[in-house]
Amino acid sequence: MSWQPRCGRPIEILLVEDNPAEVRLTQEVLHESKGASRIRVTGNGREALAYLRRQGEYANARRPSLILLDLNLPLKDGREVLQEIKQDPELRRIPVVVLTSSHAEEDILQAYELHANCYMCKPVDLDEFTQTLRSIQEYWFTMVKLPPW
Repeated sequence: MSWQPRCGRPIEILLVEDNPAEVRLTQEVLHESKGASRIRVTGNGREALAYLRRQGEYANARRPSLILLDLNLPLKDGREVLQEIKQDPELRRIPVVVLTSSHAEEDILQAYELHANCYMCKPVDLDEFTQTLRSIQEYWFTMVKLPPW
């Protein structure tokens, strides 16, 4: 599968995920399509917010076009991260896709109440997880016009 973002510029993705196996798989799937994307990874909520706010070691970080956010994170969970992103005037227009293993109705409702742009449950099956990532890529990078930075 080969895709090209409509805008012609590289797509910056911030993946906020603490599971190294899921990080590797996500990177492999998104890179194998040979799309023009750059994936940055943070492993906990505090690190994600530091990256987004360009603090400390992230002073020169690029603003992501899309955030893939797990809910169950160490130090600061994804719900808190989502809330802080959507309350910040400089960050709130970045689309946030909650990509998590939680199927709990309360998590789904809370994510949308906190203004998540999308909520997707991670499939347990490897092929289904791969297809989910490809669907995210297809939708967000070819069909949707993302905000310019």
